[in-house]
Parts: sequence; C-alpha cells; structure tokens
Amino acid sequence: MNSSTSSAAEQFGQKVRRTRIALGLSQESIAELAQMHVTNFGKIERGIANPSLVTILRIASVLGTDVSTLTEGLSRDDLPAEFEVLSATEFLRERARRS
Repeated sequence: MNSSTSSAAEQFGQKVRRTRIALGLSQESIAELAQMHVTNFGKIERGIANPSLVTILRIASVLGTDVSTLTEGLSRDDLPAEFEVLSATEFLRERARRS
C-alpha cells in the first residue's frame, strides 16, 4: 500500500468506517477477520493508504457488502492531483487530432 492522500482514498475509508461502526465492530475485529494488521486497516479508514484490490475485496467481504458499495461515486476526479488521466476516448480523439 502506498501512503498517498486522495479524495478517493478518503471517501473509501469513510465508507468503510461507517459500515464498520454500523455493525458495532472494532477496527481490531475487522482487521483480524480480513487477515490484516490493525495499523494498516486504520490507515485505510483514515484515507492515508491505497489498498490493493484483493485487500478491498477482503474488507468488503468481512463487512458483508460489495466492493461497489464501498467505491460507489468514485471517479477519476477523486484521484490524487499528480495523476492526469485521459480516458481511452480522449486519447483516441487527441491521437486523431495530431495525425
């Protein structure tokens, strides 16, 4: 996991935290069930870590929800500022313009 704050990581972490609290479980309990260290889980909840897809799937499974629920509403606008992402359509349009 990389330490990089982004709107996406923050929003994901907030959704994980809300879901965990609604279940009445501690960070320690969820981390243990997801087979991860509680420190890493805490970083995810605080939005200062970018978990792998497998970790996201493990957390969603433990919380009894889908990945889509935890990532709903996230888009490229939520990526860190240093990432300038073109969609495939934008890339093809720019490539055609330059030709």
